[in-house]
Amino acid sequence: MTDESITPEPARPMLRVVKGDPTAEELAALVAVVASLSAPVTTAKPDRPLWGRPELTHRRPMSTGAGAWRQSSLPH
Repeated sequence: MTDESITPEPARPMLRVVKGDPTAEELAALVAVVASLSAPVTTAKPDRPLWGRPELTHRRPMSTGAGAWRQSSLPH
């Protein structure tokens, strides 16, 4: 058997219009929407390190006295 005797199967269409008569622009819009739905979603922002967060510069003053070291790590 040679490679010339093997014929590949025709590819199935990804979309098929079963009703109506869409224009070329309508089909292009449909293809764009379907293609955008198959793309991976990357809306999450990368995490910033804690030392760069501006709100951490607004800390309450350190207290002195007995047990002050415990109070130094408590959140606002």
